[in-house]
Amino acid sequence: MKTLITDINGNLSIVEVDKPKCSDYTAVVKTVSCGICNGTDMKIIHNSFKGIDQYPTILGHEGVGQVVELGSKVKYLKEGDYVLLPFLDEGTNGYGSAWGAYSEYAVVHDRLAMFDDGLGNGYTHGQNIVPSFVDPVEAAMIITFREVLSAMRRFGFFPNANIVVFGAGPVGLCFTKFSKLIGVDKVIVCDVIDEKVEEALKMGADYAFNSTKVDVVSEIKKILPDGADFIVDAVGNTNLINLGMNFVKDHGNLCCYGISKTTNMQLDWSKAPYNFNLLFIQMPVKQEETWAYNQILNWIKMGVIKISDFIAEIVDFKDIISAFDKVAAGKAGGKIIVKY
Repeated sequence: MKTLITDINGNLSIVEVDKPKCSDYTAVVKTVSCGICNGTDMKIIHNSFKGIDQYPTILGHEGVGQVVELGSKVKYLKEGDYVLLPFLDEGTNGYGSAWGAYSEYAVVHDRLAMFDDGLGNGYTHGQNIVPSFVDPVEAAMIITFREVLSAMRRFGFFPNANIVVFGAGPVGLCFTKFSKLIGVDKVIVCDVIDEKVEEALKMGADYAFNSTKVDVVSEIKKILPDGADFIVDAVGNTNLINLGMNFVKDHGNLCCYGISKTTNMQLDWSKAPYNFNLLFIQMPVKQEETWAYNQILNWIKMGVIKISDFIAEIVDFKDIISAFDKVAAGKAGGKIIVKY
């Protein structure tokens, strides 16, 4: 089968590898789609994602696959099911695995059958069946949805809070939309591209600014003189942490969700209140994503969120490298999904 790899210098290529095989509790899936992650994927390509150090490595973690083969102890999956979060094991043809869902085939676990037999695997919690009312290609977007919603719960978002979001890419737009859905009062979004600023307003932001054209600190202080309850870095830029110190509320929260290119910085809290919280969520917990999954599905079923609103483009697998070039150039407003 074909799969996408990156070498340590960030060169992408499509190569041939062996198809995966079933073990007792796994099913082989034919990949239907996989979303390009502006954060994690790009950091892995640039060799700046903490914990990924075996190159060349197979990319992809926002996949959807259709079950085509069942292991001997699989009970709760059936052929034809669409399942979120398929992956390839490390060591496929000697490659590392950054989850590996940009492959024509992958595997999922029957986590319920494993639990029946006293077994478990944290990652398998996220391998959920896609219901029939969701388009299986678009379903790749749900992985970002539930990651963001589970992170909001971890950060402690609450109704009537005031929130500043840095970044209006797919993740930032999810923070914006979902914050309004849970009853946040004011949502302020900052980005450096005018088109993304407009997208944030469409998603419900009360205010949105191009931070290259206005004094962000001054504008936010006008709107929130007492400061923001939550400031979210949805980009992965450590400079935003220090910027947020200027307008975080007393006992407020600086929330780092975006994956930074570096793992250290000079922290300057001279302009912050005496008391504040600095929170990092760099790897959402799969079980908590599953707990968020039902709420996401309810929102979709009720029409409260429309998956296609978050998708910029759907491209064929043969065009995957050019799609990555578009993401790297900052030309993709929403999520780009690769279709197989």
